[in-house]
Amino acid sequence: MPPVIESIRDLPDDLDLVGVPVTEEAAGDAEALDEVGLPVALLAAQGFAGKLGQTALVAGEGAPTQLLVGVGPEAAVGPDQLRRAAGVAVRHGVRVARMGLRLLDSLPPDTDAATRTRAARAVGEGARLGAYRFTEFRSDPSAEVLEVVVVAARGGARVLAAIEQGAQIAEAQCLARDLVNTPGGTLTPAALAQVAVEIAERESLQITVLGPDEIAAAGMGGLLGVNRGSEQEPRFVQIAYEPANPRGTLALVGKGITFDSGGLTIKPYEGMVTMKMDMGGAAAVLGAFSALNAIGARCRVLGYLPLTDNMTGGDATRPGDVLQMRNGTTVEVLNTDAEGRLILADALSLAVEEQPDAIIDLATLTGAVETALGNRIAGLLSNDDVWSEQVEAAAGSAGERLWRLPLPEDYRPRLESDVADLRNIPTSRDGGTITAALFLSNFVGDDVAWAHLDIAATAWRNDSDDGEWTKGATGYGVRLLLELIRTFRAPRRVRR
Repeated sequence: MPPVIESIRDLPDDLDLVGVPVTEEAAGDAEALDEVGLPVALLAAQGFAGKLGQTALVAGEGAPTQLLVGVGPEAAVGPDQLRRAAGVAVRHGVRVARMGLRLLDSLPPDTDAATRTRAARAVGEGARLGAYRFTEFRSDPSAEVLEVVVVAARGGARVLAAIEQGAQIAEAQCLARDLVNTPGGTLTPAALAQVAVEIAERESLQITVLGPDEIAAAGMGGLLGVNRGSEQEPRFVQIAYEPANPRGTLALVGKGITFDSGGLTIKPYEGMVTMKMDMGGAAAVLGAFSALNAIGARCRVLGYLPLTDNMTGGDATRPGDVLQMRNGTTVEVLNTDAEGRLILADALSLAVEEQPDAIIDLATLTGAVETALGNRIAGLLSNDDVWSEQVEAAAGSAGERLWRLPLPEDYRPRLESDVADLRNIPTSRDGGTITAALFLSNFVGDDVAWAHLDIAATAWRNDSDDGEWTKGATGYGVRLLLELIRTFRAPRRVRR
């Protein structure tokens, strides 16, 4: 069980470990450290300099052990630094039962109320995310005993509530992590759809799940084409949050390839071994829906999740086959490993029909995005400057990094087919993230503000745990979506 995150004005005395923030300036002031009883020589021997994420243990006589946590330069301390520090601290505390955090003490005294509230939310997020472990398939998952993390915060009820809301947001991100970490042979399309049903029932959301016959009747040739090589039936999930007097309508679309072998254009082992994560977009959307009530969302939110795996069965879609998408567009499939854009084409077409004020899709779409931006920054592509700015602002506030890439019109001819309206891969290999987004733009049109997030590099980490991030599934996009929904303003259409 994950630890309970509690907020309180002053820490109780019955804690086993207390996380204490230390800035670089404080760590370098030997006289000040000595005045508060911290062992200057010991910290120097450990190389502790207060740098962000550094830690040092100091045992106390008759008092809880202190875990000193570096928060970096004093002038730079803010929500992102404290989220990371909380994740680091809690990861060090998993073998004690009760832990406290004083990280908010490091905020400058003149911090404004809005930033203090954001920082409190970030500490709640970091505390829960740092405690995350995926133990579903371990025979003995009980090695960690942390039960409670108590976060101290001087301030009013709003600050205390923000800590607990942050923990709820992080819980939604952990749900997405669990889904992405679950093997594709276990989390089939039907199983993932059932998770969506359970979330909808718990959160009083509206939901419709389409099976193969309904998907065919809806003309979703992309989803059916990708599914042809599989023994698992596809599903298409439509989910809706309908508040009273909504402030606009936002549509979320998530790619849901529960396992990607590449189809007949089969992947090598190295490219296939992590492909249970190819439904990271759908997982992020479901994670966001699980917390809409927790954040008190005021806009209408619609979700569209095409779910299938991409396998190599005897009747799998062949290179050269032509599929017809929901909006009537025909697509020549020249690479069956470029399957995500095919199922997203159907989902985006359906989302547009509802005439939302804006659409955002999340997809583990291209390996090219990692070449361009590395594994910690997602790619953003959009047909609308105002909407793109709103997405970028939400990402910055949520602490999930992205970078906008262009959608140049002179790249479109690369997607022209000799036998159909479009080809699913471009005629050249360069600019793969851009051409994939240009392909998707054909199913959105010019009348709705749309943003595409390519999270192929950020949904999964092959390296070690780092701050609030863990090795394996990251749950990237959940915090961004929830902040975008919380602050949503229907964009006035401004075309590039």
